[in-house]
Amino acid sequence: MNDSNERKLALSHMTVAFTAFIIACFMGEYQVLERSGLIESLGSPTVYFASVSTHGVLMAYVLTTFFIMGFGYYTASTSLNMPVWNKELAWGGFGVALFGVVLAAIPLLSGLASVLYTFYPPVQGHYLFYLGATLLIVGSWAWCVVMIVMFYQWKEANPGQPVPLAMFATTANALLWLWTSAGVAMEVLFQLIPLSLGWSDTIDPGLARTLFAWTLHPIVYFWLIPAYIAFYVFVPKQAGAFIFSDEAARAAFIVLVVFSLPIGFHHLYMDPEQGKGWKMLHGIGTFIVTVPTFMTGFTVIASLEIAGRLRGGKGLFGWIGSLPWTNTMVLAVILSLLMLIFGGFGGIVNASYAMNAMVHNTAWVPGHFHLIFAGTTVIMYFAIAYYLWPILCKKPLFSNNLALVQLWTWFIGMTILTTPWHILGLLGQPRRISSVVYNNLLTLSWKPYELAMIAGGLIMLGSACLFVYLLYKTQFGPATEEFNAQVEYAEPLHPVNSLPEYLNDFKLWNKVIAAYMAVSFGIPILQFFFIGTFDSSAWGY
Repeated sequence: MNDSNERKLALSHMTVAFTAFIIACFMGEYQVLERSGLIESLGSPTVYFASVSTHGVLMAYVLTTFFIMGFGYYTASTSLNMPVWNKELAWGGFGVALFGVVLAAIPLLSGLASVLYTFYPPVQGHYLFYLGATLLIVGSWAWCVVMIVMFYQWKEANPGQPVPLAMFATTANALLWLWTSAGVAMEVLFQLIPLSLGWSDTIDPGLARTLFAWTLHPIVYFWLIPAYIAFYVFVPKQAGAFIFSDEAARAAFIVLVVFSLPIGFHHLYMDPEQGKGWKMLHGIGTFIVTVPTFMTGFTVIASLEIAGRLRGGKGLFGWIGSLPWTNTMVLAVILSLLMLIFGGFGGIVNASYAMNAMVHNTAWVPGHFHLIFAGTTVIMYFAIAYYLWPILCKKPLFSNNLALVQLWTWFIGMTILTTPWHILGLLGQPRRISSVVYNNLLTLSWKPYELAMIAGGLIMLGSACLFVYLLYKTQFGPATEEFNAQVEYAEPLHPVNSLPEYLNDFKLWNKVIAAYMAVSFGIPILQFFFIGTFDSSAWGY
């Protein structure tokens, strides 16, 4: 199959993603410098919050959405061995999403949308920011449609056959995104855009926070699923082994999609607008989501152990040393899992009501968030790029050794950056502040940790620059040899010839999700319409 169009589609999306990434990295380093107060001339709350908002939007929405779309298109085409359905729609979605990013960038960079990436009201941004964010989401919905159509086209052409695991998981992610983006879409369309345009005088912030909670935590799994796909279908192949269990992998993705949706109220534990019963329901769901994470960790480690023993590893842990540590995909998954262990522990703390009360609104939260997002997730984006970029460009990777250096430095920098961040949270340093303008023994004791964060950030910034340099040299450097490698997916240890429909389709699970969401969000949202509130009506009309 001539896949030049698919390669161009994937490459265009990923180029936007990593352009946003490198810009956001420079802003991140500026922020730790500004907060430390080390360079007085950098002190500016206005610039700081504009930078934080832009950094958050670029990382959380632009890098992730464009990377996931590009990765999804190529995964769908190669795993199903069919061209992307309706390329006009795919390119149209790309154009709409990119236009949305440009539109949102104008107020972000001019300081007119310093609302952080959560944009909770009553903090209000310029209407162009909300319009741009809406277009970015609308563009991504085109990707979801293409993925779902290709999923069912393949099933129709191959009745009774198991859908390739990579495509099964990609479709699961498309469905998850459709479900989870609905919350923020309602908030932006019915509350924030009318408010920013002056069509309404006031809105109910409690409803806005509830709608954003619909999106806030499941979006993390939208970002994470491509990393999990690489865990399951790329890592075993690169390590020289098999998927330990195809069925367990499908079950993990299904549990992840179903139970990751109605859990956002653990972000609202300290908020008064939701009752304790609803918070407990969402809290239980949050703990259930640890199950597919443990399943994934077990399956991936089992696959790696098979690889290590096939390569001659002996004894209880001897297989670890036999793994191909110089393979970027294998190294990345090991470093990613290490960060997932510590980040996951932090997540359990956040999901526990009493401990959440201790760390809520402290520096602990961004420390945890960065360890999971920029650590566990983004390092796998690097590994996927190192694997796919040469295939997409038809040129070998510029330097495997430099790629290994880049992965190690990202891991070391992330460790140095986030460990002090967690400690500062436990010491009580608040988040969402640009600087500390008061000095006492407590705040002075924060200084060494802030200096460590600057060092960690600088290491990460250097690593990020090296990553972009390697992609640039791979794509635009002279080709010294012909390169015709193809994507290779791992096979399961025990071949899967047939599957029950609940492990090979999402119709049943969509119904389960609909019922679960109705129970979890029905009354918490409707209460704003049937319970009297003071001064502000729900939609503001």
